[in-house]
Amino acid sequence: MHEKNFIKGRGAQKNTDNRFAEFSNELRDDFLEFCRLEGEISDHNKTQYLPIFPKTVVNKVNSPDVGMNYSMNPYQGCEHGCIYCYARNSHEYWGYSAGLDFERKILVKKDAPALLEAKLKSKKWKAATIVLSGNTDCYQPAEQQFKITRACLEVFLKYRHPVGIITKNVLVLRDLDILHQLAEENLIGLNISVTSLSEDTRRILEPRTATIKKRMEAIRILSENNIPVNAMLAPIIPGINSHEILNLAKAVSDAGALSFGFTVVRLNGAIGQIFEDWIKKTLPDRANKVLQQIADCHGGTLNDSRFGIRNRGEGKIAQQIKDMAQLARQKYFRDKTFPELNTSLYEEYKDGQLKLF
Repeated sequence: MHEKNFIKGRGAQKNTDNRFAEFSNELRDDFLEFCRLEGEISDHNKTQYLPIFPKTVVNKVNSPDVGMNYSMNPYQGCEHGCIYCYARNSHEYWGYSAGLDFERKILVKKDAPALLEAKLKSKKWKAATIVLSGNTDCYQPAEQQFKITRACLEVFLKYRHPVGIITKNVLVLRDLDILHQLAEENLIGLNISVTSLSEDTRRILEPRTATIKKRMEAIRILSENNIPVNAMLAPIIPGINSHEILNLAKAVSDAGALSFGFTVVRLNGAIGQIFEDWIKKTLPDRANKVLQQIADCHGGTLNDSRFGIRNRGEGKIAQQIKDMAQLARQKYFRDKTFPELNTSLYEEYKDGQLKLF
């Protein structure tokens, strides 16, 4: 790794241009003025938490190949800094860059628990699993301070409503008491992301995430408490972690995971530029090879937007990854099943509440 001009503790090494810049200058100028008045340097490496006030927090997921129908995100942007993260592009809608801004400027939805409760109290709402988080990690470092995710879990428990969680942070264990109560009524499913068994790889891919050892321990503790865990071995990046699929699958299975999923990395939107800059600084000796292999999975480009194909890829390398995943399921998950979550309790509870009025 070349240390010169390398920003330690961050994934992205620069800010890319915002494709909506002409519409976002006012927001950017306001933020820079705030920094000036507060005596802060706007491009300092320190993370900044900025409150926002959306009207809703439960989002309908229209993409047919992501495995969820509804999601909610207590935070926009993510301090974990995973260089490959598809959510980076969403930061542009808020007037920021998908690069360093995504990791440094975290937008906080303090009203999320109240907005969620209003949604669940709606007469029109029908129970369907809502996933925390479909975009950015609900247990990223900001959660330690704001506790929004925990407050949302309390709402889900109150209404006996099914909820899924996607995270790579062991802060999830803080809420083991609520998770255990949800699991007793089959209302919770955990998805723990494990991208590599190598700490060296983890550090450069996901600089502010929990160690691999701690994630494995989290899977074990959750499983011992009968909280179902699916391991997300994602993304698989040819030339970086693609050789680890069998070992990863065995490790998460041994820890107690009931299933696993995987995706082949795709570098959509601004992420391609961010990833290229990053890999040439962190892994210069194999940068071109990795980029070429990623492109080989997507018809010669770094991105493919076709539903059903974009997350799996095509071609020889993508097929090898698929075959290894299939073999891993046969070897380590043959007798395991991830459960369907319960939607009936919410309907019963909701009906009972309505009868009181």
